[in-house]
Amino acid sequence: MPQTPSLDREAAAWARQAYLIGVDEVGRGPLAGPVVAAAAVFPPHVARLRGVRDSKTLPTARRAELIPKILARAVTVAVAAASVGEIDRLNIRVATALAMRRAITRARAALDPAVPVAILLDGLPMPECGY
Repeated sequence: MPQTPSLDREAAAWARQAYLIGVDEVGRGPLAGPVVAAAAVFPPHVARLRGVRDSKTLPTARRAELIPKILARAVTVAVAAASVGEIDRLNIRVATALAMRRAITRARAALDPAVPVAILLDGLPMPECGY
């Protein structure tokens, strides 16, 4: 049974004044090409943006409308990839984690190292990310 979306994880992070780093990937299913991950950093208690859901469930036009609104709320956004060669050498799961780790590292670099963060991944837990 699918879990009902909540802000429980966000509330726990906000209770300690942590910034949220939301991470998602694209390209994990195709037969060829890199896997790409994006990480968006949001300050504590950022205003909720209605309509933000899994991008695969949103029409293209709605995603396009949300992009400037998301960027206006984000402290920073970072994108990173794992190459086809890395996918072949490591496997798709590890390469996905590598792309995510690279995106998180780039996003985190824009923040003061003393700032607490909470990382929220879309999908299953991925300890291979290193966070």
